[in-house]
Amino acid sequence: MNGKLIVLCGPTAAGKTGLGIQLARYLGVPVLSADSRQVYREFDIGTAKPTPQEREQAEHRLIDVASPTETFNVARYRALALAEIEKLHAARQPALLVGGSGLYLRAVAGGWQPPAVPPDLELRSQLAIQPLARLFEQLQRLDPETARRLHSNDRVRIERALEVCLASGRPMSTQQQPIHPGFEVLTVGIGSDRAALLERIERRTHQMIERGWLIEVKKLRAKYGLDLPLLRTLGYAELGAYLAGEIDQDQAIRQIVVHTRQFAKRQMTWFRSESKIHWLDSLEESAQADLWSRLQEQVDRFLKS
Repeated sequence: MNGKLIVLCGPTAAGKTGLGIQLARYLGVPVLSADSRQVYREFDIGTAKPTPQEREQAEHRLIDVASPTETFNVARYRALALAEIEKLHAARQPALLVGGSGLYLRAVAGGWQPPAVPPDLELRSQLAIQPLARLFEQLQRLDPETARRLHSNDRVRIERALEVCLASGRPMSTQQQPIHPGFEVLTVGIGSDRAALLERIERRTHQMIERGWLIEVKKLRAKYGLDLPLLRTLGYAELGAYLAGEIDQDQAIRQIVVHTRQFAKRQMTWFRSESKIHWLDSLEESAQADLWSRLQEQVDRFLKS
C-alpha cells in the first residue's frame, strides 16, 4: 500500500463527503480535503464543510488552514497536501484525497505546478478597482479555458488568472508544468448522473439554509466587512444581496440553486477533460450500497496491484 494515492472527485453536492468518510474508515486513514473554500476558517455551512459530527467519524485534514483574510493559492495547497501524503506514505499507509476543486486535484495527483508568477501589487491594485463583470469578460478573451472553470463571482481567482496572463504574456492554462507525482494514483469520480445531481443541489441548498447559513453570513459580514473577497463567492454573494435588500430571500435561494448548478456543470466539463478518472455514475439513494461496493472493489484492486 505504500506510495499510493486514492482520489475521490466529482462536482459539488455529489455526495463526496459521505462516501469519503466511509472510505476513510474502511482504509483507516484521514480524509485529505481538496476544496478551495474549505481551507478557510469560519466559512463552514456555505462551503459544505464536514460537520463536527462528520469529523468525529473520520479525521479531516487541509480544512481550516487559512484565515478568511489570507489569499490562499494552489502552490500553498500543493505544498501542504504533499506533506500530508508524504507522512502517510512514510507510515506505509495510502493517502485519500477528496474534493471537487479540479486545479487542486491536478496540482497534487497530476503533478501540475502552479505558474511561477510572483504577485504584482501595482497590477493587483488596478484590477481591484475594476468591475468584476469586466474582469471576467477580459479573462474569457485572454484565457477562455481558465475562465470556464471559474465562477464569475470568484474575484480572487479571476484577478490572479488575469495577473498571470498580463504579467507573463501567456494564459495561465498554458503554463502547466506537469511532473510525475512520485506515487501511484487511482482517481474515482462520482456525480455524472446529471438529473440526480440537480435535485441534490436544490435539496442541499435548502438544508444549508435550515442549518443557519444566513446567520453565518451575517456574522462574517459584521466581523470582516462587506469587502471581504470570500463574501463575494458562490452562495455568500446571493445571501449578501438579500441582506442588502436587493432581492428577497426566496430569490436569493433560487439564484444560489441556479448558480450552483452552473458551477457543477463547469466542474463536470473540467473533470471530463481528465482522461484517467474512473466514473461511478449513480447518485440515486437506492443505489448507494452498489456504489460503495463498486468503489470498494476498485480500491482493493488498486491497493493489491
